[in-house]
Amino acid sequence: MVKKIIVMGMMISFFCLPCPVAAQGPSSIEVGNFSAETVEKKLPEGWKPQTFKGIERLTTYTLVKDRETTVVKAVANSSASILIREIKIDPKEYPIVQWKWKMGNILQKADVHTKEGDDYPARLYITFEYDSSRVGLFEKFKFDTIRLFYGRYPPLAALNYIWESKAPVGTIIPNAYTSRAMMIVVESGSEKLNEWVDEERNVYEDYRKAFGEDPPMISGVAIMTDTDNTGESATAYYGDIVFKKRGL
Repeated sequence: MVKKIIVMGMMISFFCLPCPVAAQGPSSIEVGNFSAETVEKKLPEGWKPQTFKGIERLTTYTLVKDRETTVVKAVANSSASILIREIKIDPKEYPIVQWKWKMGNILQKADVHTKEGDDYPARLYITFEYDSSRVGLFEKFKFDTIRLFYGRYPPLAALNYIWESKAPVGTIIPNAYTSRAMMIVVESGSEKLNEWVDEERNVYEDYRKAFGEDPPMISGVAIMTDTDNTGESATAYYGDIVFKKRGL
């Protein structure tokens, strides 16, 4: 199996361009306004595919119509790649993330506890900016080494909101490859397959639970459907993604 380093190294190319900081004032930030897109564009505005070194088979992401609404369709066949948007958001000001997704199937061999089972039919992926004051000397050396090779620091950490096969909803566990990425199970099993499911999470509070400290700035948001470790197939649909202030 090809090892997928979720936060370090490979992620550096996600954030090579300056990212706009969300302005003070708006009640919400539309990170993925997929419903306003046209299917002729193939991919949504501001989002780009990203591949992983050593993984040849890629997940496909395309804009499609689901009834009258434009959404992103992801299809994975023993494959992995990611669709990302570079954006800076202050999680203190905009802690609430809302999105919707629809699954065609779950993965029989998926297991959040193991490297061999580190595949998910869908995940919402949020990365956070590197802050040298939050790491020890050894980790600082690793981050500095990555910066030396890639020209920029990788994200400090990541939250993965996942649709798991077996693990109970509410499970929070380090990724099988790195403790810098925490997996949060928001849906599990096949009960809700083939129907749109609305989700809402407090990113600020989830980060505190996962890492035991306040989060730094958000540096990017991604969606990912991957099956390269299990060798299975998956189809998922992603609707609009928005960040909001508390109480809205």
